[in-house]
Amino acid sequence: MKRKLKLSKLSKRDIFYGYLLISPWLIGFLLFTLIPMIVSLYLSFTNYELFKQTQWTGLSNYIRLGRDKLVGIALYNTAYYVFIGVPLRLIFALLLAVLLNQKIKGTTIFRTLFYLPSVTSSVAMALLWLWLFNPDFGLINYILSLLGIKGPGWLVDARWSKPALIIMSLWGVGPTMMIFLAGLQGIPESLYEAAILDGATNFRKFISITLPLLSPVMLFNLIIQIIQSFQVFTSAYIMTGGGPVNSTLFYVLYLFRIAFQFLEMGYGSALAWVLFAIILVFTVIQMKLSSYWVYYEGGI
Repeated sequence: MKRKLKLSKLSKRDIFYGYLLISPWLIGFLLFTLIPMIVSLYLSFTNYELFKQTQWTGLSNYIRLGRDKLVGIALYNTAYYVFIGVPLRLIFALLLAVLLNQKIKGTTIFRTLFYLPSVTSSVAMALLWLWLFNPDFGLINYILSLLGIKGPGWLVDARWSKPALIIMSLWGVGPTMMIFLAGLQGIPESLYEAAILDGATNFRKFISITLPLLSPVMLFNLIIQIIQSFQVFTSAYIMTGGGPVNSTLFYVLYLFRIAFQFLEMGYGSALAWVLFAIILVFTVIQMKLSSYWVYYEGGI
């Protein structure tokens, strides 16, 4: 009985110290995440402007959201960026990871070089690409002119503005590439050796060994990329301001305009919660579908 009592006191003390050690994170989560989320949920049902009295309006913000044509445009632009940009970034990051996983000299240098853009300030990166995409004196159109190709207007052309931002996003696949690289290095070499003995080609090894064992990493990168892509903001805000002709008016950029330029915090909160619901639905769908294509080595 005494022994059980001592163990109980010991476990209580461990629990106390455990919570004490994580208290900075808990306090930060409560103050800067949970409480603001609860407040924004309340504000989404109100007519709240920064310098005016708050009025409860029920579902009026969500009804307005359904009638707002700019919301439809913003959702279309964001969906275009997600459904085209995410597959391209995943494929590009995987190809880079496969190349950098080869046992050749200088791979460490190349890994560093490919990762560096991801630690560059997003504002600085946007300004750099703003010059690269300049239709008159930008480097990209200059190189195309040397090949006898007339370069497009890029950011000043509504047909090319979204593809331009997707091309730009490929430059920052460093973190995704590194996660893929870690997954590749976790695949046992013995499997490849056995495949070679069976006469498998490099392509067959990639299809039958690499991709199945890398599928959990692919799922993780897919979910992260979808979440990040739905929240695209900085590049459009700095480089195009949502133009031309609202062709780069992404959802978060429109939310920013409503909440912080027009100071309609209630409507902005409703927009934010709709975005949260969209991302949640896509994440749940990916998790449900993962059972059909994700292979776990332990058979789980």
